[in-house]
Amino acid sequence: MPQGPSGSSLRSFHVKSRYGDYDVVVGRRAWQRLGRLGARGYSSIFILTERPLWRRWGTAFRKDAGLKNARALFVPSGEQSKSLAVVGRMAELLLAAHADRRSLLVAFGGGVVGDLGGFLASTYMRGIDLAQAPTTVVAQVDSAIGGKTGVNVGAMKNLVGTFYPPRLVVSDPIVLTSLRPRAFRSGLYEVVKHAFLAGGHLLQILEDQIESLTAKNAASLGPILVAAARVKVEVVKRDEKEARLRWVLNLGHTFGHALEEATDYRRFTHGEAVGWGLLAVLRLANRLGVLAKSEEARMAELVRRVGPLPTIADLSARRIVALLPQDKKSVGGRIHWVIPERVGKVRIMDNVPMKLAAEAFRDVQTGFAP
Repeated sequence: MPQGPSGSSLRSFHVKSRYGDYDVVVGRRAWQRLGRLGARGYSSIFILTERPLWRRWGTAFRKDAGLKNARALFVPSGEQSKSLAVVGRMAELLLAAHADRRSLLVAFGGGVVGDLGGFLASTYMRGIDLAQAPTTVVAQVDSAIGGKTGVNVGAMKNLVGTFYPPRLVVSDPIVLTSLRPRAFRSGLYEVVKHAFLAGGHLLQILEDQIESLTAKNAASLGPILVAAARVKVEVVKRDEKEARLRWVLNLGHTFGHALEEATDYRRFTHGEAVGWGLLAVLRLANRLGVLAKSEEARMAELVRRVGPLPTIADLSARRIVALLPQDKKSVGGRIHWVIPERVGKVRIMDNVPMKLAAEAFRDVQTGFAP
């Protein structure tokens, strides 16, 4: 494994894309790889970020990335920034700063900044180069990899978006150590999801070390991020535009998205909604006769070990089930569920009775333990 500048390990994955290949670099001092990209002779470089993050990490990021002359553009923190209105304001700022088609936009932030920055880069002057420097667990192992961009319209998340691969993704685990505990745990639910899909080494690490991870033990982060990022990279390589195979990455998201919608995106972080979604789909898979009770118990235990989740006891199962067809994997009104058969294997099912989905959700609500 190649060594980073400080002696720490760096791992690089190459992603082939019909729109242009790119590398995903994970490890300490990964930000330094941006220096190579910046040396390509861009007319100007801009960093899209949020002020609180920039106050904490901006100086270190500029130094490591070699972007001392780049201009920072700030978006408000939170999901509300993922809007066409904010895209318009950022485009006006780029224009005022004389950004042209030879400019580079670096998205330095979590999923909101990454999604927004990707959409902005893909549409400004019909496309400028993009680099992703994700700063949350979810972004580092999932959303920054694969080229999906998007903004929200009304109550619909990511209703408008593009597939626009970056020129480079750089993920340094050091930035994760400043995340608040809830935000950090939230990202781990996505890592657990990756482990259920891949099994093997990633699952073993999580089962052995989940408590040290939730304590944000920096020594434990690197191998986990590498293993989880590899899962996403391998899926994206085989299905860049989410034709069907990439649907597997939405394990737990069908219930999860319904929970977010039912609570107006205020009660749960995205990762927490996915955590509940995983528990519910495990229960559903067992009710369908697809997942053995022993496998359900093993997988559910790992989800619960990540930490406490906000309550769902007061939510209406009928309301949750009514929201399920809004899932983006629905085609012609039929939900395409990602159903686990065992660790490392899932199937896509479009004939799941809504009655069973409701019963599975009620089981989880009442604290059912397999």
